[in-house]
This record gives sequence, C-alpha cells and structure tokens, in this order.
Amino acid sequence: ITANGTLVRDGIVAANWLPFGARVRLPDYFDDKVFVVTDRMHRRHSERLDIWMPTREAAMRWGVRTVRVEVL
Repeated sequence: ITANGTLVRDGIVAANWLPFGARVRLPDYFDDKVFVVTDRMHRRHSERLDIWMPTREAAMRWGVRTVRVEVL
C-alpha cells in the first residue's frame, strides 16, 4: 500500500519533491507512458523518483539511473 493509501501497481512512482497525483513521463525509457505520484520515500531522498517494478529482479536490472523527467 502506498503512502496515499492506494495499492501498488504498474504506472506509479514515489517522489518527495512532487505532490500526490502529479503526473510525470520518462520519455527516454518509457516513451509516452504516464506515471502518477502515489508514494513517498525516506526524506533523505528528496530529489529522487522511485518507479514501481513488478519484481525485485526487474528493479535490480533497472538499477539506479539518471533520467529526464517531464512533469505534466
């Protein structure tokens, strides 16, 4: 369950620097897919975005990347 009370699912992200419900795109990796901010991270991660992945293995393959974020 995310910080705003919704179930985890494809298309959600965690970000401390955007309000809940903010919509973002990561066009260099996910084309036109729109992600919605529904979760938060520890406050030390004030400038990060965390993408929900279906498995731990998928998250490990993705790793840590610097990506361009478009706030819609």
